[in-house]
Amino acid sequence: MAEIQTSKYFIDLEEAHGAHNYHPLPVVLERGEGIWVWDVEGKKYYDFLSAYSAVNQGHSHPKIINALIEQAQKLSLTSRAFYNSKLGAYEQKITSLLGFDKVLPMNSGAEAVETAVKLARKWSYEVKGIPENNAKIIVCENNFHGRTTTIVSFSNDTDAHDHYGPFTPGFIRIPYNDVTALEEILVKEAKNIAAFLVEPIQGEAGVYVPDEGFLSKAAALCREHNVLFIADEVQTGIARTGRLIACHHENVQPDILILGKALSGGVYPVSAVLANNSIMDVIQPGQHGSTFGGNPLACAVAMAALDVVLEENLSERAEELGRLFRSEIQKIISKTQLITHVRGKGLLNAILINSTPQSSTAWDICLALKENGLLAKPTHGNIIRLAPPLVITEEQLMDCVKIIETTVLAF
Repeated sequence: MAEIQTSKYFIDLEEAHGAHNYHPLPVVLERGEGIWVWDVEGKKYYDFLSAYSAVNQGHSHPKIINALIEQAQKLSLTSRAFYNSKLGAYEQKITSLLGFDKVLPMNSGAEAVETAVKLARKWSYEVKGIPENNAKIIVCENNFHGRTTTIVSFSNDTDAHDHYGPFTPGFIRIPYNDVTALEEILVKEAKNIAAFLVEPIQGEAGVYVPDEGFLSKAAALCREHNVLFIADEVQTGIARTGRLIACHHENVQPDILILGKALSGGVYPVSAVLANNSIMDVIQPGQHGSTFGGNPLACAVAMAALDVVLEENLSERAEELGRLFRSEIQKIISKTQLITHVRGKGLLNAILINSTPQSSTAWDICLALKENGLLAKPTHGNIIRLAPPLVITEEQLMDCVKIIETTVLAF
């Protein structure tokens, strides 16, 4: 007799045959639509993680899925050995929309960060004139830019960093949200600094929103010292924070912009590095690339994903509903000592649980939220990230606030 394929069946299957590099919430999802997901037993949940902001447009958005299907039936991959009929149109669309001359298409967010690092270094040698192999890039403490060997070289997260050496040199770490620290390094070492790489909001670190003015002051300092300002907007980009990119909250146009996640609409890996000609033109044929980067399938999906954001005013919705959400969570905080703080921008938010990072309280709250029909996940022990798809309505958002309130007050 065949084994009944329950959640336990699928969890055990992964446990037995998959690497244990994740610690998922014990729910096995089978279907998604809009802001909803269903498990294999048919239970329905609000998705309050959005695949770390990859599904800003909601699960299985019809326009994005149709673009995927139509293109897959025609041509999926050529490699970049040949031109294809989708890449130029996508490049024109994304560069026009975001105000850059050029885009270099890649697949994953980490690949895009690696691309930006290589691009900044090459620019620093060929344009700025830094002596070969002396270029340094400034990064921030508690950053999360991916998990390649180079990227974890400048991480101070022990899980991401430890036992993966020897590490790639050439990075200087400063505290996040510290303009003074940035200025001190630039004054001291600007002649050998290629770039400053920063997340406009540190998502994985617990949705840390910097002080107002941090990004604009940092960008101005970089300009003053002929250092590239690189914004990693893999998680914050594509409308999540209430602007198309989070840097636009402070009217900052990065020298290099890194995008991923929601650029795909959640259906196919797409990432991008954008810059103007004075930077991008240092890359010549054969000097960087990816077999799948810029493939027709990815381009069709990305164009549809961007169209959905614009046509459905998702930036504006994130801005408005984010404000409402934080004010409603603040009301819950006034009724309990279990949550000490809510922070965020747009619909990228987090609540801080009144326990230590080593405590299981935040995890236990997420298990309780799951039982009550809402999926969220802790980060760094005692912080719960709350980030629904941007297609959520005000009525649905208020229903989720009630679930959060009921769950927290019952704890």
